[in-house]
Amino acid sequence: MIIKEIIGNTKDLSLNTKEIDLLQLDWFEVAKRVQRRHTQAGREVSIKFLKEGQRLSQDDVLFMSEDYTIVVDILPCDAIIVHPHSLTEMGRVCYEIGNKHLPMFIENGEVLLPFEEPIYRWLLASFYSVRKEHIKLLNMLNANVSHGHGGNSNSSLLSKVIGLVSKE
Repeated sequence: MIIKEIIGNTKDLSLNTKEIDLLQLDWFEVAKRVQRRHTQAGREVSIKFLKEGQRLSQDDVLFMSEDYTIVVDILPCDAIIVHPHSLTEMGRVCYEIGNKHLPMFIENGEVLLPFEEPIYRWLLASFYSVRKEHIKLLNMLNANVSHGHGGNSNSSLLSKVIGLVSKE
């Protein structure tokens, strides 16, 4: 089966189907435009997104029929969770992590990233409030942010992070 677009999300759709068949993906697979996987029930799924920047999310519906619905399930992984104590600290930790070109996730006012021992130790040594957990990484920040060096750049990653946190 070839999937070229996301139908919707289980939060927005009413599923009148006999079976929910999960397509389990790791966090780093959600941005891949072309991939071939098998669902939990063993159905082969070929994803071929034509548009640039399409990204799968938790509970996205990829196929729906009377018999079954294929739904995305992002697998949990070991992650570093940084709990910033101020907006300034949030900006600083996001800047430092982003400067290392590491994937970053924001959830409930905390910064999450896939676990790497050297980064974990570095964050502890820098006196950030850090813990390790086995969780789903769901809200990845868009890394395709223009960050020109000295030229005319629109909006920095730091200003976007501050905007996200300020809304709470």
